[in-house]
Amino acid sequence: MGTLQHIQHQISALNDLIKINNDRIAGYQKALESTEDSSIKGIFESYADQSTGYVNQLNDYIRVLGGSPADGTTLSGKFHNTWMDVKAAFSKQDAHSILSDCEYGEDVAKSAYRKALDDKELIWEDDKVVTILTNQLHGLNIAHDAVKALRDSIKLSA
Repeated sequence: MGTLQHIQHQISALNDLIKINNDRIAGYQKALESTEDSSIKGIFESYADQSTGYVNQLNDYIRVLGGSPADGTTLSGKFHNTWMDVKAAFSKQDAHSILSDCEYGEDVAKSAYRKALDDKELIWEDDKVVTILTNQLHGLNIAHDAVKALRDSIKLSA
C-alpha cells in the first residue's frame, strides 16, 4: 500500500469512528427524550458530551492528515435509532430497556474502536493517534460498564 493510500485508509477509519460517535450522541439524545429520571439524564448528557469531545479530537487529527472529517451517522446507527423510536411508540420505555439500548450502542462503539486499532492494514505510525484511540476506547469501556451496572441495578430493584 502506497503512502497516499495508507493515509486515505487512516482517514477513512477515523471518519468511521466519527460516525460511530455521532451514532452514540444521537442514541443518548433519544434516551434523554425517553426518560424523566434526572439522574439518568445526567449520565446520558455526560456520555453524549464525551462523544462530542471524541469527535473533535478525531476531526483535528484527520485535518493533520490532510483529510476532511465526516459528519452524519452510520446506516446501522440510523436503523438502531429508528428501532428505538418504533419500540418507544409501542411499548412503555422503562429505564431498564432504555439502558439496555444504550449498552448495545456502547458495545457497537467499542467494537468499532477495537477494529480500527487491530486493523492489520492500518499501521498507525503516529503514536499520538494510537494514544487518542486507546484513551477513547478506555472511556467507552468505562461508560459501557457503568451503563450495564446501572441497568442491572435497576432490574434488581424492580
